[in-house]
Amino acid sequence: MNDYERIARIIRLLDEHHLDQPGLGELAGAAGLSAYHFHRLFTRWAGTTPKEFLQCLTHTHARKMLREGKSVLDTALRSGLSGPGRLHDLCVAIDAASPGQVKSGGTGMTIHYGFVESPFGKTIIGDSDRGVCHLRFAESKTEALQELKDAWPNATLKESSRRAEKIVGNVFSRPQKRGDERPLRAHVNGSEFQLKVWRALTQIPIGNLVSYGSLAQAIGSDGAARAVGTAVGANPLAYLIPCHRVIRETGIVGQYRWGHERKQALIAWEAAA
Repeated sequence: MNDYERIARIIRLLDEHHLDQPGLGELAGAAGLSAYHFHRLFTRWAGTTPKEFLQCLTHTHARKMLREGKSVLDTALRSGLSGPGRLHDLCVAIDAASPGQVKSGGTGMTIHYGFVESPFGKTIIGDSDRGVCHLRFAESKTEALQELKDAWPNATLKESSRRAEKIVGNVFSRPQKRGDERPLRAHVNGSEFQLKVWRALTQIPIGNLVSYGSLAQAIGSDGAARAVGTAVGANPLAYLIPCHRVIRETGIVGQYRWGHERKQALIAWEAAA
């Protein structure tokens, strides 16, 4: 069992039992590690502590109950908290390029790509002189590379791990203060509607979540939540275009093309930032 599988197992456990507020010892035991080593592994992999991740799940559950009209006291107790005070503390507490060479399948393009470890597992990233054009979480190197070839069938591919590492380090960096952001350009292949949705996704601030309906309204397409959802699911740049920040109207996190647990980890990582 690799680190991602181990941590994904714990995230599933937290998702199912967060109302029981499991402690560090219990989680470490489920992972088959000492509390010390589990805490270090979880924090390194998820970018946030087990406690902060649990708080994020609790917050999501509490917010859903409050929206349903439940009282603060009832919400606190049903969320596994000791009382309203803790609930209060918890709650307080692209330039996207044009399709360009789509019709020619990338003829004349050179794409530098590489496989790199990110805080959320192995990724494949590809970039051209126009910007990042491919970013996926890669469970299988063979399948991930084939996806790149399918997206840009006539492009020239050159492997460059060092270049890929530098870009991934930029994508997953955490700016400590305003002005620290290092801008990235994206070169994506999509329809006009998809580009509109993807640009809107890049405007969702880190640590924030929106519903598919709200996203549809933001691009002037009220009632097109289903079409927006399809465009979100077709996102070609994992994390860089933050489709993980879109949830269902009910507050449920929902599915993610690269794994439900990974989506939860991404949300918690950003919330902790």
